[in-house]
Amino acid sequence: MTESTQTLYTDVTIITLNSSRDVILDGFILVDESLIVAIGPKPIPNYLRSCTTTVSLKGQIVIPGLINTHAHLAQSILRGLAEDLPLHNWLCDSIWPLESCYEGDDGYVAARLTCAEMLKSGTTCFLEAMCTHRAGFEGVVKAVGESGIRGCIGKLVKFEETNKDLKITDPRDRDLSSMSIPSMLSAHERFNGTYDDRVQVWAAAGTPRGSPLSSHHEIGKTCKKHDIGLTMHCAEAPKDLEIYRSQYDMTPMEFCQQAEITGPKTVLAHMVHLDLATDLPILKETGTTVAHNPNSNLKLASGIAKVPEMLEVGINVSLGTDGAPCGNTYDMFREMHLASILHKGANLNAALTTAEQVLEMATINGARALGLENEIGSLEVGKKADFVVVNLNGIGSAPWDVDQVRAGGISPVTVVVHSCTGRDVEMVVVDGKVLVKAGQLVSGDEEEILNAAKKSVKGIRERSGIKVGKRAGWKYL
Repeated sequence: MTESTQTLYTDVTIITLNSSRDVILDGFILVDESLIVAIGPKPIPNYLRSCTTTVSLKGQIVIPGLINTHAHLAQSILRGLAEDLPLHNWLCDSIWPLESCYEGDDGYVAARLTCAEMLKSGTTCFLEAMCTHRAGFEGVVKAVGESGIRGCIGKLVKFEETNKDLKITDPRDRDLSSMSIPSMLSAHERFNGTYDDRVQVWAAAGTPRGSPLSSHHEIGKTCKKHDIGLTMHCAEAPKDLEIYRSQYDMTPMEFCQQAEITGPKTVLAHMVHLDLATDLPILKETGTTVAHNPNSNLKLASGIAKVPEMLEVGINVSLGTDGAPCGNTYDMFREMHLASILHKGANLNAALTTAEQVLEMATINGARALGLENEIGSLEVGKKADFVVVNLNGIGSAPWDVDQVRAGGISPVTVVVHSCTGRDVEMVVVDGKVLVKAGQLVSGDEEEILNAAKKSVKGIRERSGIKVGKRAGWKYL
């Protein structure tokens, strides 16, 4: 007799994010191996009660696994090393020199740390925005695979920085031959679909700052020919719109369209400085996704993306944390909260970017961005069992409970978005497997992960010579 693989999660509020946006106040989810096979409100049908394992989640909320569509896995060990700098100085004076000094297992160590942080804070799937050569693509894939998380890993394809007017130089350019289109295709052939199909390989195009449009066109054509997802940082800094106009005589989206890097499986990150009249229609018509990164954009003084305008015209907007040197955490709960309140304040309109909209951005919109909306992003029968259990039994979310909702009181969605952080995550399930339980990783030695990260960043700092200056007026005794 074959042992049952089913687990019944019950006594829980479920925010499904299905097409009718059902919120089940006292319900159950039945998981069989990697799939959701039943979901609904109690009472539980008798034929489902014979499951091998029943897990009560009383007083808690289940949401779809959060999907981070712009994250730098290898940057977690650079946290705190590039503070109070605008984007171009942040890149040229700190991040690129540090990234060019990775050696050995540094990228693997960093990716392990990032995956652990993402899982513990409720992220079950991500898009790596730009895996550089020195990070070691194979090691990053290994770290992702071992962690159990689901990920799309963008292998950087770039060209030499050629914009002398901006005085931009990139020490990573010494590895250009390893960041070519053929090297990306080789990585795709080798690693795409590995680890039970949890790992996908994408292309990550370098940001256009004077490099030929024809070079980016080759990336776009190659990705379309091989059905490879494509991501790119675009129109991020205040100078970027002028760069597109002066270097290419185009708006950012006119450039992307001519380079054939638009489409339903393209994620353009940031998109802060656009020509709205020209660029929004192109985004909408091509089905291209915008990955919104409010925390990073504010910290680097890049500005505020016109997200309400994008949502208004039906552009798919997802959410990302960016990397640790500019976002400081990979906590998507913090990102959701900020994404909601930022646009209210910036537009003096409290009705904009509701909790419901930003939760959609962090789940089903993210799944759509990655071409995975039929597998993840909502909790429905037939989809992957990727979900997060949020513990709302503490003071920080009180006085929320199911009776309050039934009486027309507190919304469970607003509690999740505005009252919770990643530290409230109780359990994380990916592909039906419990990866976080009672707020701790089920497998993986957290102390060993932390110690390895400290050792790696010490070597990187020494090799790069980059030092963080003392804070003016502050003494370290």
